[in-house]
Amino acid sequence: MRSSHDLLLTLEPLVLASASPRRSELLRSVGLVFEVAPSGAQENGVPGESPSMAALRWARQKAKVVAEQYPDKWVLAADTIVVLEGRILGKPRNKDEAAAMLGKLSGSVHDVISGICLLRTDRNFQRSETVRTEVRFKRLTCSEIDAYVSTREPLDKTYASICFDQGTAGQGRGLWNSGNGGLHGGAYMRFLYQRGGTPPVHDSELAA
Repeated sequence: MRSSHDLLLTLEPLVLASASPRRSELLRSVGLVFEVAPSGAQENGVPGESPSMAALRWARQKAKVVAEQYPDKWVLAADTIVVLEGRILGKPRNKDEAAAMLGKLSGSVHDVISGICLLRTDRNFQRSETVRTEVRFKRLTCSEIDAYVSTREPLDKTYASICFDQGTAGQGRGLWNSGNGGLHGGAYMRFLYQRGGTPPVHDSELAA
């Protein structure tokens, strides 16, 4: 029986459709060799679409854009969003918006949802799924909010990106108290272990 690592190696050659340092770090940690090719795809909302479907659709869109350039390679894409009181939090455009967003998140319990897609065009293979984590954000003082905003890290960056990149040296990694099962690095790798080495079956039930 092949080991989990051997199954992961069946995903080479691999292209990561993301510029996230944390996602690259996760793939390197299990010995995968891969290229990085950010998709540049625009994340446009659809009226009435649920947050989970939005994350899944954006992940698939990113994978498909990059797969057009690499039809004979595995393409891995993901999109992580934060949902507070049923609304998706986007990127703050300036310091005032960043401070207001952090004020809303302070002391809250909210959802972090990731859509993940693995695609290989020449094998007619596509698998995708979503994973949700409930996150407890620590209660911040006004001084803490101002100090974090002054680092400029939250500007033009979703809080979801800060969540996923929490294993790096980012200043935002201490903003939450807990998550049910941790943030999404573990789920990201479980997806790869489950999909690596499986028969190339198109997930038509998810493609609708």
